[in-house]
Amino acid sequence: MTSTARRRSALDRPAAMRLAADEYVRYVQHVRGLAPSDWAAPTACPDWDVHAMTAHVLGMAELAASVPERVRQARAASKAGGLFIDALTALQVRKQAHRPPADLVARLAEVAPRAAAGRRRTPWVVRQLPMPRQPVDPSGGAFETWSLGYLVDVILTRDTWMHRSDVAEATGGPMVLTAEHDGVLVADVAAEWAARHGRPVTLTLTGPAGGSWLFNATQPGAAESLELDAVEFCRAISGRGRRPGLLATLVPF
Repeated sequence: MTSTARRRSALDRPAAMRLAADEYVRYVQHVRGLAPSDWAAPTACPDWDVHAMTAHVLGMAELAASVPERVRQARAASKAGGLFIDALTALQVRKQAHRPPADLVARLAEVAPRAAAGRRRTPWVVRQLPMPRQPVDPSGGAFETWSLGYLVDVILTRDTWMHRSDVAEATGGPMVLTAEHDGVLVADVAAEWAARHGRPVTLTLTGPAGGSWLFNATQPGAAESLELDAVEFCRAISGRGRRPGLLATLVPF
């Protein structure tokens, strides 16, 4: 199934760019505190341990920071064949595989501000351009068209945030969460999720990143009620541990 409508960012640009810059910092801070043994811990992403996942995060940051690097990665992934995003992430992991953890963290800390700046400088007219169809379902069963701005303003931040969650789950460490940062990101995810399924629902997400919303209805009594942890909600609708009902509606990260 393929959707032809071009998906765009619903976040205002200053908020999106603040989230982008802050999430890079949070990811660096999180992995900087890992124990040596944590780097080999398996994650929710098949075939990726924490080291490989951080290599991917670094590769995406390098892509955002430099137009020549973006072109290089895109050409290499296209030549590799198969699903583009899979080829892209695989080459990012291979490129950084030689780096020891301390070097990986140092490199990400150095690239992150340039990645945020590169995303911030992307012109309005460029952000309106359509991208090739993108998979919504990790199994590859559903595709949709994104504007480049949806990738730059939304997905690159969600991707880093979700992988910070993956690392926290894999290593058993706490994930720093605040309403000012994570709460804004989660609220955007929740609104998109509700728009995708279109069903009346009262959603209550607990924890520092949570909130409560009535979607697609004017009266709470007419809506289904869901309550769960905010991070658990995002992980469920990202495809990490499929859930029934409305939680089966996926949102890209």
